[in-house]
Amino acid sequence: MTQTRLSAQLDELARRDLIRSRRILEGPQGPRVAIGGRDYLAFCSNDYLGLANHPRINAAAIAAVQRFGVGAGASPMVTGHNALHQRLEEKLAAFAGLPRALLFPSGYQANIGAVTALVGRSDAVFSDKLNHASLIDGARLSRAEVTRYAHGSVASLARALAASDAKVKLVATDSVFSMDGDIAPLPEILALCERHDAWLLVDDAHGLGVLGAGGRGALEHFGLASPRIVYVGTLGKAAGVAGAFVAGAEEIVETVLQRARTYIFSTAAPAMLAAAVEESLDVMREEAWRRAHLAELIAALKDGLAGSAARLAPSSTPVQPLIVGANAAALALAEFLRERGILVPAIRPPTVPEGTARLRISLSAAHSIDDVRQLVQALRAMPSLPQGA
Repeated sequence: MTQTRLSAQLDELARRDLIRSRRILEGPQGPRVAIGGRDYLAFCSNDYLGLANHPRINAAAIAAVQRFGVGAGASPMVTGHNALHQRLEEKLAAFAGLPRALLFPSGYQANIGAVTALVGRSDAVFSDKLNHASLIDGARLSRAEVTRYAHGSVASLARALAASDAKVKLVATDSVFSMDGDIAPLPEILALCERHDAWLLVDDAHGLGVLGAGGRGALEHFGLASPRIVYVGTLGKAAGVAGAFVAGAEEIVETVLQRARTYIFSTAAPAMLAAAVEESLDVMREEAWRRAHLAELIAALKDGLAGSAARLAPSSTPVQPLIVGANAAALALAEFLRERGILVPAIRPPTVPEGTARLRISLSAAHSIDDVRQLVQALRAMPSLPQGA
């Protein structure tokens, strides 16, 4: 029976320590969260700038609700495209330094929509092996030929591009890899795209708001500008709200608008989210201290763990992974921290490759130096931490 087969599959997930469960948050997102009547120091959010509960952003959303209500009511292509959506798209384009932007309800929809709109049968997609699931799924759904190149390897990508005779080529990569925290070599990748007449799609989900002198993301960080760039920014992480956008040349964005099924056949995001994101952009610009403080926290974590068995993977971003290896070991260490009032998630396959289960520490500007010191003390006290982790 179908139920028997599903039960067997669930049992297999349990046997491999791959069952996932949800925690029920009883208050706002922040450096401390309430779960099950207990307060925890949390290092498990992508709210890198601590804006998810910012009073100015909250107030902007409330004012928009009072004026426009809570629902968009229709697809953007019908009557769902509000004046606030239009104004935000213009501000997002300016923020990214690109001619035009298109707002999506989520980053997953933005990536799938962009990839499937720009390539199809007889075309080719070149995808970093550690790309986010949305890029992987977008490539599959496009029906283009998909080549996965070695993570962060310019040489591997160069060989793949040189071997392709596809007329349309799209290179897709995360900017900051969400489970490793490392940054893609975007200048070298863009140079390859110029040489081989390819688009470059940059998923800047974990770079927007964090990278660059003004927090404008990976393109600002590297000083990149090209009509070949398809830029995807996520607004539910450092921006603290929800949604995403695709930005680029006029022809790119218009093509995505006209062809992306995830845009055409989805109800538009509520206008209140557009208002909240617009205010968030202003806060990110005005409160540059948040990025400076975040850099101090990253340095404090690294310095605090120097010489200990808790060796972090190389990363200069708020994502600081501690590779453990076995699924059961990662779960046990996460539970050890939870018992001490600290939440750090255990990340397991298929989110990461087999044998690389890890604790994914994510820092926020809302954390204090004392918060990081408390985490360091707990990490140094963890039992049975594999050498070389």
